[in-house]
Amino acid sequence: MSNETEQNNQPVQAIDEKPFLDATAEAKSRYGRFNLAVIGGSGVGKSSLVNAVFGRDWAKVGKGLPVTRGVQYYHDDSLGIWDVEGFEIGSPVPPGEQLRAHLKIIATHPTDQQIAVVWYCVKANDDRLTSADIAMIRELDAAGLPVILVLTKVDWGKSVIPGKRTLSKGVQQFIDWLEEPTDENDQPIHIPYQRVIPTSTRDRDGKGSGYGLGELVTETLALAPENEKDAFRIAQRLNLPWKRELARSVVTGAATAAAAAAAVPVPVADAAILAPIQLAMMGRITTIYDLEIKALLSAGALAQLGVQLAGRALASSFLKLIPGAGSVVNAGVAAALTAATGEGWMRLCEQVHTGKLDLNAVNAAWGDYVPGFFDVVRKMGEQRLTKS
Repeated sequence: MSNETEQNNQPVQAIDEKPFLDATAEAKSRYGRFNLAVIGGSGVGKSSLVNAVFGRDWAKVGKGLPVTRGVQYYHDDSLGIWDVEGFEIGSPVPPGEQLRAHLKIIATHPTDQQIAVVWYCVKANDDRLTSADIAMIRELDAAGLPVILVLTKVDWGKSVIPGKRTLSKGVQQFIDWLEEPTDENDQPIHIPYQRVIPTSTRDRDGKGSGYGLGELVTETLALAPENEKDAFRIAQRLNLPWKRELARSVVTGAATAAAAAAAVPVPVADAAILAPIQLAMMGRITTIYDLEIKALLSAGALAQLGVQLAGRALASSFLKLIPGAGSVVNAGVAAALTAATGEGWMRLCEQVHTGKLDLNAVNAAWGDYVPGFFDVVRKMGEQRLTKS
């Protein structure tokens, strides 16, 4: 991008993307990675489950690390998946011992690869857990790992209540047994899982987004260690309010920093002091929405952002429309502009995150999300109400 570009008759200075990149790297380091173990036999639907919750097809993408026979580790910045096969029928090694060996190998890996929560997957049309399943769940519990028993490929029926689904008789009987499990002699047995959650990744017609996944995500977050909860909120794709909550806290912090930077009002020409603050805010929000940053930082995108981030949107003609603003950028205007910019960037990131906007279209689309006059005024009003 050239140092001098004309847009709306206002000079646009080149913008240093370093605050964006530094903030992104810092956010990834601070939020860390959530590691999930997904255990189950071939054909149980582990890959479909991971793809439905996290939007990642580990069979085709992701960095795969073969650890040992029956164990694979896939990871990116925010998510690690330990894919562990179920008990190998015919193996001379007992199931509990087999899994114990896998867990010992996993324990030798770095801290940021250690398991936080386990999804133990069995098909919903099974009548009961096998002795191998029970042995492996007990081994996981002995290792101090919280286990969610996930029933996969549930064939849900329609309920008389709109939006609700019912379980088939066979699946309900399976769940009833899991609530109070007994052995072949009808003697009570203890199976140490935390919850049983029936799921499907598609409806019976092979369409839709499935059922039970929201409950699975909520329970997984509840069982996650406190220092990994935000990483899970970032990695999952089903609960957008969690991401908005994280992103809005970043916007609030940036608005406060912008107000401090303009505590002594500065002329419009010097409003570029807000650019690093706003770019850092945007980098953190981009991390929260788990997006690739290269496409968001093309020269074309920066050229469009230049007018906003260099303070050019606060030209004198614009400021005169804001009561009491005058011809300088004061703390209130700086905070309002930064907050409005953050809200716009959040909306854009969410559109990309949900697949409604292609990454390649960000350059052309950003103009639709740049905050306008009424957005800034609204933010100023919100600040006054908060102070009062």
